[in-house]
Amino acid sequence: MSGHSKWATTKHKKAAVDAKRGKLFAKLIKNIEVAARTGGGDPDANPTLYDAIQKARKNSVPMDNIERARKRGSGEEAGAADWQTIMYEGYGPGGVAVLIECLTDNRNRAAGEVRTAMTRNGGSMADAGSVAYLFNRKGVVLLPKNGLSEDDVLAAVLEAGVEEVNDLGDTFEVVCEPGDLVEVRTALQTAGIDYESAELNFLPSVNVPLDADAARRVFKLIDALEDCDDVQNVYANFDVPDSVLEEANA
Repeated sequence: MSGHSKWATTKHKKAAVDAKRGKLFAKLIKNIEVAARTGGGDPDANPTLYDAIQKARKNSVPMDNIERARKRGSGEEAGAADWQTIMYEGYGPGGVAVLIECLTDNRNRAAGEVRTAMTRNGGSMADAGSVAYLFNRKGVVLLPKNGLSEDDVLAAVLEAGVEEVNDLGDTFEVVCEPGDLVEVRTALQTAGIDYESAELNFLPSVNVPLDADAARRVFKLIDALEDCDDVQNVYANFDVPDSVLEEANA
């Protein structure tokens, strides 16, 4: 998990400043619309919407865009799409299990995009349930270190239901049960600790170690999947040690 988390965190930061910013903005706006539609348009009464708005703000999405998405989702303004969440499963290079989470208003388009990205980049589609059992739904909070120690973070969230705190280099990853996510995030805020994102993710229970060549091929596949407009998140169960990660990125 640590290798994958560190790679994903590095990619997330890079995506916020490169040519993919537009795609990132679109995905964050979708999250806000869906959260407002399913839980109401008041962020104070809808923790999922609150976290979606916070993540968008921390990735520099303009407030006007955020507010319009919130209003579309809640029905205060017209124009909301009928977003549907679809999960696809497959295998990548090296036998890595892949979960692909789509948010789409066109199921056929989403399926075609995902299948094409998989087959062109060494992956293969799998039947529903084939790899999903290898992942657990967890609450995940990412926060910059900013001089904090692991003990500082643990002290803040120890009574909030935290399961583990992982050191990802320049960030910490706080993992908890889905139902404890709001309490953990609130505990960090109460302690005055800033965080980058708080959301539900799928974390692997079993990891596949990769060498540099296999890692490069898996990274290429995930990049291709994330380039699909309908793909919101890609989860994979690879583990890459720091030394291999550096070699793969060279």
